[in-house]
Amino acid sequence: MRLNTAYFANDCESEELKLYRLYLHLHQEIEHFYHYMSPTEAEHKVRAEVVNRIEDIILSKWPEAQVEVFGSYRTGLYLPTSDIDLVVIGKWANLPLRTLEKEFLERGVAQEDSIKVLDKASVPIVKLVDKKTEIRVDISFNMSNGVKSAELIKTYIEQFPVLAKLVYVLKQFLLERDLNEVFTGGISSYSLILMCISFLQLHPRQDGVRQANANLGVLLIEFFELYGRKFNFIHTGIRIRDGGMYISKEEMRKGMVDGHRPSMLCIEDPLQPSNDIGRSSYGILLVKKAFEYAYSILTNVVHPLSSYNDCNRQSILGRIVRVSDKVVQHRRRIEEGTRITLMGPPLSTGLVGNTQSKPSRSSSTGSTSSAEESGGSSEASDRPSRDHSPNVGYQGRSSNASNRSKVWRRNSNHQRGVSSGGGGGLHQTFRGNSRKKPERQ
Repeated sequence: MRLNTAYFANDCESEELKLYRLYLHLHQEIEHFYHYMSPTEAEHKVRAEVVNRIEDIILSKWPEAQVEVFGSYRTGLYLPTSDIDLVVIGKWANLPLRTLEKEFLERGVAQEDSIKVLDKASVPIVKLVDKKTEIRVDISFNMSNGVKSAELIKTYIEQFPVLAKLVYVLKQFLLERDLNEVFTGGISSYSLILMCISFLQLHPRQDGVRQANANLGVLLIEFFELYGRKFNFIHTGIRIRDGGMYISKEEMRKGMVDGHRPSMLCIEDPLQPSNDIGRSSYGILLVKKAFEYAYSILTNVVHPLSSYNDCNRQSILGRIVRVSDKVVQHRRRIEEGTRITLMGPPLSTGLVGNTQSKPSRSSSTGSTSSAEESGGSSEASDRPSRDHSPNVGYQGRSSNASNRSKVWRRNSNHQRGVSSGGGGGLHQTFRGNSRKKPERQ
Protein backbone atom coordinates (compact mmCIF):
# COMPACT_ATOMS: atom_id res chain seq x y z
CA MET A 1 0.00 0.00 0.00
CA ARG A 2 1.45 3.34 -1.05
CA LEU A 3 1.26 6.40 1.22
CA ASN A 4 0.08 9.65 -0.21
CA THR A 5 3.17 11.75 0.52
CA ALA A 6 1.54 14.87 -0.89
CA TYR A 7 -1.15 14.58 1.77
CA PHE A 8 1.41 14.50 4.58
CA ALA A 9 3.41 17.35 3.05
CA ASN A 10 0.31 19.52 2.97
CA ASP A 11 -0.54 18.51 6.52
CA CYS A 12 2.95 19.54 7.76
CA GLU A 13 2.74 22.80 5.92
CA SER A 14 -0.60 23.62 7.54
CA GLU A 15 0.90 23.03 10.99
CA GLU A 16 3.78 25.36 10.18
CA LEU A 17 1.39 28.01 8.96
CA LYS A 18 -0.74 27.61 12.06
CA LEU A 19 2.31 27.98 14.28
CA TYR A 20 3.32 31.11 12.38
CA ARG A 21 -0.20 32.54 12.73
CA LEU A 22 -0.28 31.89 16.50
CA TYR A 23 3.10 33.54 17.09
CA LEU A 24 2.04 36.47 14.93
CA HIS A 25 -1.18 36.79 16.92
CA LEU A 26 0.75 36.83 20.21
CA HIS A 27 3.07 39.45 18.70
CA GLN A 28 0.07 41.64 17.83
CA GLU A 29 -1.37 41.23 21.32
CA ILE A 30 1.92 42.36 22.88
CA GLU A 31 1.95 45.37 20.56
CA HIS A 32 -1.62 46.13 21.58
CA PHE A 33 -0.80 45.73 25.28
CA TYR A 34 2.21 48.04 24.95
CA HIS A 35 0.17 50.75 23.29
CA TYR A 36 -2.57 50.49 25.86
CA MET A 37 -0.26 50.56 28.89
CA SER A 38 2.26 53.14 27.73
CA PRO A 39 1.71 56.64 29.16
CA THR A 40 -0.83 58.98 27.65
CA GLU A 41 -0.26 62.72 27.38
CA ALA A 42 -2.63 63.21 30.31
CA GLU A 43 -0.71 60.76 32.51
CA HIS A 44 2.59 62.36 31.59
CA LYS A 45 1.16 65.79 32.37
CA VAL A 46 -0.25 64.73 35.74
CA ARG A 47 3.08 63.22 36.80
CA ALA A 48 4.87 66.38 35.74
CA GLU A 49 2.53 68.31 38.02
CA VAL A 50 3.28 66.01 40.96
CA VAL A 51 7.04 66.35 40.41
CA ASN A 52 6.83 70.13 40.18
CA ARG A 53 4.68 70.38 43.29
CA ILE A 54 7.13 68.33 45.37
CA GLU A 55 10.14 70.06 43.86
CA ASP A 56 8.72 73.46 44.85
CA ILE A 57 8.36 72.33 48.46
CA ILE A 58 11.90 70.96 48.60
CA LEU A 59 13.50 74.01 46.99
CA SER A 60 11.56 76.38 49.20
CA LYS A 61 13.23 74.68 52.18
CA TRP A 62 16.67 74.12 50.61
CA PRO A 63 17.17 76.53 47.69
CA GLU A 64 20.64 75.16 46.89
CA ALA A 65 19.44 71.58 46.51
CA GLN A 66 18.84 69.80 43.22
CA VAL A 67 15.90 67.52 42.56
CA GLU A 68 16.23 64.87 39.86
CA VAL A 69 13.83 62.27 38.44
CA PHE A 70 15.11 58.72 37.96
CA GLY A 71 13.71 55.22 37.65
CA SER A 72 10.87 54.23 35.34
CA TYR A 73 9.53 57.78 35.02
CA ARG A 74 12.83 58.96 33.58
CA THR A 75 13.18 55.99 31.22
CA GLY A 76 9.53 56.14 30.14
CA LEU A 77 8.96 52.49 31.15
CA TYR A 78 6.37 53.16 33.83
CA LEU A 79 3.05 51.40 34.30
CA PRO A 80 -0.06 53.45 35.12
CA THR A 81 0.31 52.70 38.84
CA SER A 82 4.12 52.94 39.04
CA ASP A 83 5.60 55.29 41.59
CA ILE A 84 7.77 58.32 40.87
CA ASP A 85 11.38 58.15 42.02
CA LEU A 86 13.06 61.41 43.01
CA VAL A 87 16.51 62.07 44.39
CA VAL A 88 17.50 65.24 46.24
CA ILE A 89 21.15 66.27 45.88
CA GLY A 90 22.50 68.58 48.57
CA LYS A 91 24.83 69.03 51.51
CA TRP A 92 23.64 68.01 54.96
CA ALA A 93 25.45 66.78 58.04
CA ASN A 94 22.53 64.39 58.57
CA LEU A 95 19.93 63.52 55.95
CA PRO A 96 16.83 65.71 56.56
CA LEU A 97 14.32 62.87 56.34
CA ARG A 98 12.19 63.99 59.30
CA THR A 99 12.41 67.63 58.28
CA LEU A 100 11.03 66.79 54.86
CA GLU A 101 8.30 64.67 56.42
CA LYS A 102 7.26 67.63 58.59
CA GLU A 103 7.27 69.95 55.58
CA PHE A 104 4.97 67.64 53.60
CA LEU A 105 2.59 67.36 56.57
CA GLU A 106 2.38 71.13 56.94
CA ARG A 107 1.80 71.65 53.21
CA GLY A 108 -0.88 68.96 53.04
CA VAL A 109 0.33 67.49 49.74
CA ALA A 110 0.19 63.85 50.83
CA GLN A 111 -2.70 61.57 51.71
CA GLU A 112 -3.30 61.22 55.40
CA ASP A 113 -1.00 58.62 57.03
CA SER A 114 0.72 57.92 53.70
CA ILE A 115 4.06 59.52 54.61
CA LYS A 116 6.64 56.96 55.74
CA VAL A 117 10.26 57.58 56.62
CA LEU A 118 12.48 54.55 56.07
CA ASP A 119 15.58 55.83 57.85
CA LYS A 120 16.99 52.38 58.64
CA ALA A 121 16.95 51.11 55.04
CA SER A 122 20.17 50.65 53.09
CA VAL A 123 18.98 53.61 51.01
CA PRO A 124 16.96 55.88 53.34
CA ILE A 125 13.85 57.25 51.64
CA VAL A 126 10.70 59.22 52.30
CA LYS A 127 7.58 57.62 50.82
CA LEU A 128 4.25 59.36 50.27
CA VAL A 129 1.07 59.22 48.20
CA ASP A 130 0.12 62.44 46.44
CA LYS A 131 -3.25 63.61 47.74
CA LYS A 132 -4.49 65.01 44.44
CA THR A 133 -3.53 62.19 42.08
CA GLU A 134 -2.96 59.13 44.34
CA ILE A 135 0.44 58.65 42.71
CA ARG A 136 3.10 57.15 44.98
CA VAL A 137 6.42 59.01 45.31
CA ASP A 138 9.74 57.79 46.72
CA ILE A 139 12.34 60.41 47.65
CA SER A 140 15.97 59.56 48.36
CA PHE A 141 19.02 61.73 49.01
CA ASN A 142 22.40 62.04 47.30
CA MET A 143 22.06 58.82 45.27
CA SER A 144 23.27 60.05 41.89
CA ASN A 145 23.68 56.55 40.44
CA GLY A 146 19.92 56.30 39.98
CA VAL A 147 19.97 59.06 37.38
CA LYS A 148 22.97 57.52 35.61
CA SER A 149 21.29 54.10 35.57
CA ALA A 150 18.16 55.56 33.96
CA GLU A 151 20.22 57.23 31.26
CA LEU A 152 22.05 53.96 30.64
CA ILE A 153 18.76 52.10 30.18
CA LYS A 154 17.65 54.69 27.64
CA THR A 155 20.73 53.91 25.53
CA TYR A 156 19.76 50.22 25.50
CA ILE A 157 16.20 51.12 24.52
CA GLU A 158 17.73 52.76 21.46
CA GLN A 159 19.84 49.68 20.70
CA PHE A 160 16.95 47.22 21.12
CA PRO A 161 13.59 48.56 19.86
CA VAL A 162 11.81 45.51 21.31
CA LEU A 163 13.13 46.09 24.84
CA ALA A 164 10.44 48.50 26.01
CA LYS A 165 7.60 46.27 24.80
CA LEU A 166 8.97 43.18 26.52
CA VAL A 167 9.57 45.13 29.73
CA TYR A 168 5.97 46.38 29.84
CA VAL A 169 4.58 42.86 29.62
CA LEU A 170 7.06 41.45 32.13
CA LYS A 171 6.55 44.25 34.64
CA GLN A 172 2.79 43.75 34.55
CA PHE A 173 3.27 39.98 34.80
CA LEU A 174 5.31 40.35 38.01
CA LEU A 175 3.11 43.13 39.40
CA GLU A 176 0.02 40.91 39.36
CA ARG A 177 1.87 38.25 41.34
CA ASP A 178 3.38 40.63 43.92
CA LEU A 179 6.81 39.79 42.57
CA ASN A 180 7.73 43.28 41.40
CA GLU A 181 9.25 44.50 44.68
CA VAL A 182 12.28 43.13 46.50
CA PHE A 183 10.67 43.47 49.93
CA THR A 184 7.71 41.30 48.87
CA GLY A 185 9.97 38.51 47.64
CA GLY A 186 10.29 39.61 44.03
CA ILE A 187 12.86 41.48 41.97
CA SER A 188 13.31 45.16 41.28
CA SER A 189 12.36 46.79 38.02
CA TYR A 190 16.03 47.57 37.42
CA SER A 191 17.00 43.91 37.84
CA LEU A 192 14.25 42.85 35.43
CA ILE A 193 15.39 45.34 32.80
CA LEU A 194 19.02 44.20 33.10
CA MET A 195 17.87 40.59 32.68
CA CYS A 196 16.01 41.63 29.51
CA ILE A 197 19.04 43.47 28.18
CA SER A 198 21.28 40.44 28.82
CA PHE A 199 18.73 38.18 27.11
CA LEU A 200 18.79 40.37 24.00
CA GLN A 201 22.57 40.90 24.02
CA LEU A 202 23.27 37.16 24.07
CA HIS A 203 20.44 36.08 21.79
CA PRO A 204 21.73 33.84 18.97
CA ARG A 205 19.87 35.85 16.31
CA GLN A 206 21.44 39.27 16.82
CA ASP A 207 20.27 40.69 13.51
CA GLY A 208 16.70 39.82 14.42
CA VAL A 209 16.49 41.12 17.98
CA ARG A 210 17.87 44.51 16.97
CA GLN A 211 15.10 45.00 14.43
CA ALA A 212 11.92 46.88 15.31
CA ASN A 213 9.78 44.23 13.63
CA ALA A 214 11.18 41.24 15.54
CA ASN A 215 8.44 38.83 16.61
CA LEU A 216 7.62 39.78 20.20
CA GLY A 217 5.71 36.55 20.79
CA VAL A 218 8.75 34.42 20.05
CA LEU A 219 11.00 36.63 22.18
CA LEU A 220 8.64 36.63 25.16
CA ILE A 221 8.42 32.84 25.18
CA GLU A 222 12.20 32.54 24.80
CA PHE A 223 12.70 34.93 27.73
CA PHE A 224 10.44 32.80 29.94
CA GLU A 225 12.25 29.66 28.79
CA LEU A 226 15.69 31.11 29.56
CA TYR A 227 15.00 32.38 33.07
CA GLY A 228 12.30 29.86 33.93
CA ARG A 229 14.05 26.67 32.80
CA LYS A 230 17.55 27.05 31.41
CA PHE A 231 19.46 29.71 33.35
CA ASN A 232 21.78 28.38 36.09
CA PHE A 233 21.09 30.73 39.01
CA ILE A 234 23.39 28.68 41.27
CA HIS A 235 26.66 29.24 39.43
CA THR A 236 26.09 32.00 36.87
CA GLY A 237 26.01 35.77 37.06
CA ILE A 238 24.89 38.36 34.52
CA ARG A 239 27.04 41.12 33.06
CA ILE A 240 25.82 43.62 30.46
CA ARG A 241 29.05 45.62 30.18
CA ASP A 242 31.17 45.27 27.04
CA GLY A 243 28.42 43.72 24.95
CA GLY A 244 27.20 41.36 27.66
CA MET A 245 28.26 37.95 28.87
CA TYR A 246 27.58 35.29 31.50
CA ILE A 247 30.15 35.17 34.25
CA SER A 248 30.84 32.61 36.95
CA LYS A 249 29.95 33.68 40.47
CA GLU A 250 33.40 32.68 41.64
CA GLU A 251 34.91 35.25 39.30
CA MET A 252 32.41 37.90 40.41
CA ARG A 253 33.19 37.22 44.06
CA LYS A 254 36.83 38.22 43.49
CA GLY A 255 35.76 41.75 42.64
CA MET A 256 33.31 42.21 45.50
CA VAL A 257 34.19 44.19 48.62
CA ASP A 258 33.29 44.09 52.31
CA GLY A 259 33.05 40.31 52.35
CA HIS A 260 29.98 40.19 50.11
CA ARG A 261 29.25 37.04 48.13
CA PRO A 262 27.26 36.74 44.91
CA SER A 263 23.55 36.28 45.53
CA MET A 264 21.19 33.76 43.94
CA LEU A 265 20.21 36.39 41.37
CA CYS A 266 23.63 37.81 40.62
CA ILE A 267 23.68 40.83 38.31
CA GLU A 268 26.79 42.94 38.05
CA ASP A 269 26.06 46.65 38.41
CA PRO A 270 27.11 48.14 35.06
CA LEU A 271 28.07 51.41 36.79
CA GLN A 272 29.77 49.87 39.83
CA PRO A 273 31.02 46.35 39.02
CA SER A 274 31.69 45.44 42.66
CA ASN A 275 27.97 45.87 43.42
CA ASP A 276 25.51 42.98 42.96
CA ILE A 277 22.17 44.47 41.83
CA GLY A 278 20.26 41.29 42.70
CA ARG A 279 21.70 40.74 46.18
CA SER A 280 18.45 41.57 48.01
CA SER A 281 16.21 39.50 45.72
CA TYR A 282 15.76 36.61 48.14
CA GLY A 283 12.61 35.46 46.33
CA ILE A 284 14.19 34.92 42.91
CA LEU A 285 13.17 31.24 42.91
CA LEU A 286 9.52 32.34 43.14
CA VAL A 287 10.14 34.55 40.12
CA LYS A 288 11.81 31.63 38.33
CA LYS A 289 8.79 29.46 39.09
CA ALA A 290 6.43 32.12 37.72
CA PHE A 291 8.51 32.43 34.53
CA GLU A 292 8.49 28.66 34.09
CA TYR A 293 4.73 28.63 34.55
CA ALA A 294 4.30 31.33 31.88
CA TYR A 295 6.54 29.38 29.49
CA SER A 296 4.46 26.24 29.96
CA ILE A 297 1.18 28.08 29.43
CA LEU A 298 2.27 29.95 26.30
CA THR A 299 4.03 27.02 24.62
CA ASN A 300 0.98 24.88 25.24
CA VAL A 301 -1.28 27.49 23.66
CA VAL A 302 0.84 28.10 20.54
CA HIS A 303 1.33 24.41 19.81
CA PRO A 304 -0.42 23.74 16.48
CA LEU A 305 -2.24 20.69 17.86
CA SER A 306 -3.33 22.32 21.11
CA SER A 307 -7.04 22.54 21.83
CA TYR A 308 -6.48 25.86 23.66
CA ASN A 309 -5.17 27.95 20.76
CA ASP A 310 -8.40 29.37 19.36
CA CYS A 311 -7.25 32.98 19.58
CA ASN A 312 -10.50 34.20 18.03
CA ARG A 313 -12.28 33.23 21.25
CA GLN A 314 -9.54 33.61 23.82
CA SER A 315 -6.50 35.85 24.01
CA ILE A 316 -3.09 34.22 24.18
CA LEU A 317 -1.36 36.92 26.22
CA GLY A 318 -4.37 37.19 28.52
CA ARG A 319 -3.64 33.77 29.99
CA ILE A 320 -0.68 35.25 31.87
CA VAL A 321 -1.36 39.01 32.00
CA ARG A 322 -4.43 40.96 33.13
CA VAL A 323 -5.33 44.58 33.73
CA SER A 324 -7.43 45.20 36.83
CA ASP A 325 -10.54 47.32 37.13
CA LYS A 326 -8.66 49.55 39.54
CA VAL A 327 -6.07 50.44 36.91
CA VAL A 328 -8.71 51.16 34.26
CA GLN A 329 -10.63 53.42 36.66
CA HIS A 330 -7.44 55.18 37.79
CA ARG A 331 -6.51 56.02 34.21
CA ARG A 332 -10.03 57.16 33.44
CA ARG A 333 -9.98 59.57 36.39
CA ILE A 334 -6.72 61.06 35.17
CA GLU A 335 -8.05 61.50 31.63
CA GLU A 336 -11.27 63.09 32.87
CA GLY A 337 -9.43 65.36 35.30
CA THR A 338 -7.11 66.54 32.55
CA ARG A 339 -10.03 67.29 30.22
CA ILE A 340 -11.63 69.45 32.92
CA THR A 341 -8.48 71.57 33.30
CA LEU A 342 -7.70 71.62 29.58
CA MET A 343 -8.80 75.23 29.16
CA GLY A 344 -6.61 76.40 32.05
CA PRO A 345 -2.98 77.57 31.83
CA PRO A 346 -0.51 74.91 30.68
CA LEU A 347 1.32 73.02 33.40
CA SER A 348 5.03 73.67 33.76
CA THR A 349 7.07 70.64 32.83
CA GLY A 350 9.98 71.52 35.13
CA LEU A 351 12.10 68.48 35.80
CA VAL A 352 10.22 66.41 33.29
CA GLY A 353 12.30 68.04 30.60
CA ASN A 354 14.93 65.51 31.70
CA THR A 355 12.65 62.53 31.19
CA GLN A 356 12.10 60.48 28.10
CA SER A 357 9.18 61.63 26.02
CA LYS A 358 6.02 59.56 25.86
CA PRO A 359 6.44 56.55 23.58
CA SER A 360 5.11 57.22 20.12
CA ARG A 361 2.28 55.16 18.67
CA SER A 362 2.54 56.43 15.14
CA SER A 363 4.15 53.49 13.38
CA SER A 364 2.61 50.40 11.88
CA THR A 365 2.14 47.07 13.62
CA GLY A 366 5.39 45.21 14.09
CA SER A 367 7.64 48.11 13.10
CA THR A 368 8.74 51.48 14.39
CA SER A 369 9.95 54.64 12.81
CA SER A 370 12.83 54.77 15.27
CA ALA A 371 14.35 52.67 18.01
CA GLU A 372 13.39 55.10 20.73
CA GLU A 373 9.77 55.29 19.74
CA SER A 374 9.23 51.51 19.72
CA GLY A 375 5.81 52.04 18.27
CA GLY A 376 3.12 49.63 17.15
CA SER A 377 -0.14 49.81 15.27
CA SER A 378 -0.86 52.92 13.26
CA GLU A 379 -3.22 55.67 14.37
CA ALA A 380 -5.96 54.36 12.15
CA SER A 381 -9.41 53.05 12.94
CA ASP A 382 -8.06 49.94 14.63
CA ARG A 383 -6.10 51.77 17.30
CA PRO A 384 -7.17 50.27 20.65
CA SER A 385 -9.28 52.43 22.91
CA ARG A 386 -7.90 53.25 26.35
CA ASP A 387 -11.37 52.87 27.83
CA HIS A 388 -10.98 49.12 27.48
CA SER A 389 -8.56 46.50 28.66
CA PRO A 390 -5.91 45.46 26.12
CA ASN A 391 -6.64 41.87 26.98
CA VAL A 392 -8.79 41.07 24.00
CA GLY A 393 -8.32 38.55 21.23
CA TYR A 394 -6.66 41.20 19.09
CA GLN A 395 -7.16 40.64 15.38
CA GLY A 396 -5.27 43.64 14.02
CA ARG A 397 -7.03 45.25 11.09
CA SER A 398 -9.15 42.18 10.47
CA SER A 399 -10.93 42.35 13.82
CA ASN A 400 -14.27 44.10 14.03
CA ALA A 401 -15.08 46.93 16.41
CA SER A 402 -17.34 44.88 18.63
CA ASN A 403 -14.61 42.32 19.29
CA ARG A 404 -12.04 44.97 20.10
CA SER A 405 -14.40 46.70 22.52
CA LYS A 406 -14.84 43.62 24.69
CA VAL A 407 -12.64 43.08 27.71
CA TRP A 408 -11.93 40.29 30.10
CA ARG A 409 -12.91 39.65 33.61
CA ARG A 410 -9.92 39.68 35.89
CA ASN A 411 -9.53 36.39 37.68
CA SER A 412 -10.37 37.14 41.31
CA ASN A 413 -8.71 33.90 42.35
CA HIS A 414 -5.37 35.08 40.99
CA GLN A 415 -2.56 33.34 42.84
CA ARG A 416 0.81 34.64 43.91
CA GLY A 417 3.53 33.47 41.55
CA VAL A 418 1.39 30.94 39.70
CA SER A 419 -1.81 32.05 38.01
CA SER A 420 -4.84 29.83 37.82
CA GLY A 421 -4.40 29.96 34.06
CA GLY A 422 -7.95 30.83 33.01
CA GLY A 423 -7.78 33.14 30.06
CA GLY A 424 -11.14 34.88 30.04
CA GLY A 425 -12.47 35.53 26.59
CA LEU A 426 -13.98 37.95 24.17
CA HIS A 427 -17.43 37.38 25.65
CA GLN A 428 -16.38 38.07 29.22
CA THR A 429 -15.68 41.35 30.93
CA PHE A 430 -12.97 41.57 33.53
CA ARG A 431 -15.08 43.89 35.65
CA GLY A 432 -16.65 42.01 38.52
CA ASN A 433 -15.66 39.40 41.03
CA SER A 434 -16.86 36.14 39.51
CA ARG A 435 -14.53 33.21 39.89
CA LYS A 436 -13.47 31.03 37.00
CA LYS A 437 -12.29 27.46 36.90
CA PRO A 438 -8.61 26.94 36.13
CA GLU A 439 -7.91 25.99 32.56
CA ARG A 440 -6.99 22.35 32.11
CA GLN A 441 -3.55 21.83 30.65
